[in-house]
Amino acid sequence: MADKLKKYRSKRDPARTPEPFDGSPTGKDVFVIQEHHARSLHWDLRLERDGVLASWAIPKGLPEDPATNHLAVHTEDHPMEYATFSGEIPRGEYGGGTMTIWDHGTYETEKWSDREVKVVLHGERAQGRFVLFRTHGKNWMIHRMDPPARDPLPTVDPVVPVKGWPKDVAEYAFEFAWGGSRTRVVIEGGRTELSLLRPLAERFGSRTAVLDGELVTLAGVEIYLAYDLLYDDGHSLVAQPYTLRRTKLEALDIAGARWQTAPSWPGEAEPVSSQAPQLRIRRAAREQGLPGVVAKPLDSPYEQGRWLLKET
Repeated sequence: MADKLKKYRSKRDPARTPEPFDGSPTGKDVFVIQEHHARSLHWDLRLERDGVLASWAIPKGLPEDPATNHLAVHTEDHPMEYATFSGEIPRGEYGGGTMTIWDHGTYETEKWSDREVKVVLHGERAQGRFVLFRTHGKNWMIHRMDPPARDPLPTVDPVVPVKGWPKDVAEYAFEFAWGGSRTRVVIEGGRTELSLLRPLAERFGSRTAVLDGELVTLAGVEIYLAYDLLYDDGHSLVAQPYTLRRTKLEALDIAGARWQTAPSWPGEAEPVSSQAPQLRIRRAAREQGLPGVVAKPLDSPYEQGRWLLKET
């Protein structure tokens, strides 16, 4: 075992890092996937093999769709105690950053060679057949062999409000019309194409989400305001009622200096504020120079013709 861990130990100083340096085989063929917030976010897949943990760093996490392969960087073998390790590796040390256990369990081996590793994972979050295969040189990829483990990402057009105002305000939620740049944001594998939201995307970890919102400038600062959630953690929400989408959106806690969850007042046409109680939402929009108010039916799916716009 000492030879198998020589490379691992050469990169670490036990006096400076809390990482383990030993461990005994379990005889159960365990695996662990660790979410590693190091210099760049990635996930480490480790499989018990010959008394150590064979390891791959996967920048985008396990692929959920067989149509998409993900890069898997083959790294040094790790000691068996690493199967239960989580904690803070000091900055400046090899792999410095926060490491948490994303999933763990056991696995079955269907094939293991120098160029191909085919396994069946039995975890809480990671389940199914995967193959790691070597491409050119030292490069590896990982491929899901099972059918897709999630709903496809939504492809519907953004809902555009139509002019009008509801008769029964208790059946609607009311939001400001911001007049910004309509922007749909896909967050997947801790990454997004919108550079403004990359720190937020990293916080999402492996969670996949599709946000609907706008880029607006408030007090001279560009901010993304999210006001709908079309996809969350493997499930499409397009057909779900607004109230459920809104609840799940708020649960994401999108609140920061450059991103916010847009306010919403369900079932009432006037917000309550300790600074300005009972301000009518239309008057508030007008006072803030906003173009209007959007009314959204509480029970409506995400579809055209359901959002109503009253201009200020």
